[in-house]
Amino acid sequence: VLPVPARAAVRLPAPSQLLSLLLCLSWALPWPCGALPNAPDYLQRGWQRLLEEGESCSDCSPEECPMPRGCLAGLVRDPCECCWECANLEGQICDLDNTNHFYGKCGDHLECKLDTGDLRKGEVPEPQCACLSSQTLCGSDGKTYAQICKFQEVFHAYPEANLTVAHEGPCESGKPQILSPPYDVWNITGQDVIFGCEVFAYPMASIEWRKDGAEILLPGDDPHISVQFRGGPQKYEVTGWLQIQGVRVTDEGTYRCFARNRVGEVAALANLNMTGLSLPRPRPGPEDYVESEELDDYY
Repeated sequence: VLPVPARAAVRLPAPSQLLSLLLCLSWALPWPCGALPNAPDYLQRGWQRLLEEGESCSDCSPEECPMPRGCLAGLVRDPCECCWECANLEGQICDLDNTNHFYGKCGDHLECKLDTGDLRKGEVPEPQCACLSSQTLCGSDGKTYAQICKFQEVFHAYPEANLTVAHEGPCESGKPQILSPPYDVWNITGQDVIFGCEVFAYPMASIEWRKDGAEILLPGDDPHISVQFRGGPQKYEVTGWLQIQGVRVTDEGTYRCFARNRVGEVAALANLNMTGLSLPRPRPGPEDYVESEELDDYY
């Protein structure tokens, strides 16, 4: 008589798994539900977690719990509400039902939500940790943080610094910072040329253009030269463009982008070369800016 194998214990799906199954059925995915193609690391981590936890929680002994380290998003209780473990960071996969059974739970000032943008692109959205606030902050270290979640990451990474929030809004940076300067252009007559200049500043900055050897601000009264600028692409940034339509031989020269606020002024230059025979000038670095400062203090 052949031995009858023991029946394996059956674990009921976690609420987050049931939700994933319902979402899968409702979206009519091109693969069987539960059989996702090319399972990424976060899925492997989730299934490994279920296997390690077993079917149920044992008696809680907090004194036996290891203390997690390096948790940039703070701490959360494990699925058994016994030990502390690292919370999930902004952008990491999470349990949509706000539990901690499969992917993990979001940290301080974060919520687990679906990216509806993925749905519009025809993709299956993944629940990810998203920051609850978009308010820019100034830290006691004099650095500007895009929002509280980025501030918290640095706070937990360097606890000895005793970092605090100085005030809402960015830190006053002093002189503007040129993030993306204009670059040299080699062209032939009759073609159009566009120089760009992207600036970060708080207080906000204005952008002006000049050509070396000319006293007036561009475009002046020249109809084939135009200047535009707008806010962005990020907060407290402004971008300006200088466009020369139908380039002429007389347009050859050095053009400068000036960024100015009530604290100070910086400039970056670019050359319009009509010969096209010389070697390109190296890509401008921080040393090419006039009175520029280090950019490491900004996110």
